[in-house]
Amino acid sequence: MAKTSRKVIITCAITGGIHTPSMSPHLPVTPDEITEHAIAAAEAGASILHLHARNPDDGRPTQEPDAFAQFLPRIKQATSAVLNLTTGGSPTMTVEERLRPATHFKPEVASLNMGSMNFGLYPMLNRYSEFKHDWEPAYLEKTRDTVFKNTFKDIEHILKSCAGNGTRFEFECYDTSHLYNLAHFRDRGLVEGPLFIQTVFGILGGIGVHPEDVAHMKRTADRLFGEDYVWSVLGAGRHQLPITTMAASMGGNVRVGLEDSLWDGPGNLAKSNADQVRRVRQVLEGLGLEIASDDEAREMLALKGGDQVNF
Repeated sequence: MAKTSRKVIITCAITGGIHTPSMSPHLPVTPDEITEHAIAAAEAGASILHLHARNPDDGRPTQEPDAFAQFLPRIKQATSAVLNLTTGGSPTMTVEERLRPATHFKPEVASLNMGSMNFGLYPMLNRYSEFKHDWEPAYLEKTRDTVFKNTFKDIEHILKSCAGNGTRFEFECYDTSHLYNLAHFRDRGLVEGPLFIQTVFGILGGIGVHPEDVAHMKRTADRLFGEDYVWSVLGAGRHQLPITTMAASMGGNVRVGLEDSLWDGPGNLAKSNADQVRRVRQVLEGLGLEIASDDEAREMLALKGGDQVNF
């Protein structure tokens, strides 16, 4: 079974590349906003901060290293949390675009999507009558006919590109097949434990949000990886808290943040990422669980340390 501990890692995904600015006035877009949200989330109890960048003028996702450089050093100076950089970017980007921040900044952790998939964001078009920027509806509509490309060649390229940097990965698994893909790369010797596996529930194109879906992903990971992985879970949208609560009760770690959900309870927009961290921390502590510190998270995931990054 997965490595379990009474200490639970809280990851907070600060802005992502899924939601658009019109969906919430609280979605951080500018470097100042991303910095402020990240520091507050760490202070609330998140030991890992999962980071994307956005164009500060219109909120469009960007993987330009210069965009990350405007907030990474500031967050590092203000907190000892683990900074986890995306290699997912957005479904519309090429692999080379998505990889640039991780190869440039050499973070302790980078995310890595473990398979190609449909990634349907277009149903969100029906929830909003107006958009601030022209790119937003076009971006959402494009996902009706977009495959989020993460081929075996792509995954191998990302793994090998970061191999000399000491960067470890948050392996994002949106379906059962992604766990088998990860096992394939483990068997080839391209990854080694402890594997940090983030199972993702509720994205249109991936596995659903039924409790049996959560249990099935964990059973599969247990069978494939035994004690050589650390399990974490995120639920998209309104499923965030129910899914993370279930996973925590099963020995898992949790991920929250405005990348995954804009909500803090039914009908209430989260005013900050820290709101969601505090909410899930309340649940965890109510279950009698302790929150992992930054250093404890590093130890659990065998990370190289914050002094070994390039920012």
